[in-house]
Amino acid sequence: MYRTRVGVDLAKKVIQVCIYKNKKVQSNIEMTPEAFLYWLINNKPVTIIFEACSTSNYWKQKATEVGHDARLISAKLVSVVRQNQKTDNNDALAIV
Repeated sequence: MYRTRVGVDLAKKVIQVCIYKNKKVQSNIEMTPEAFLYWLINNKPVTIIFEACSTSNYWKQKATEVGHDARLISAKLVSVVRQNQKTDNNDALAIV
């Protein structure tokens, strides 16, 4: 639907956001939950993919409310696709 995809790895205090556009990773940064909510509100609609966890439904609803195409994927699928050790950066990249 949208050309820009965003992979989001959720944690308690940090949210890792990987932006993938034109077959390249544009950025892979960490944000606080407050900064991520601000980012959701102030960006054009994109496809956002969340790894399924305890807070993913909350963030999916927030993203959908502001016009993004939000989806959830299984944590097992992310672990299969991830190439290196388990870090927030690598998880966000694997989610994309």
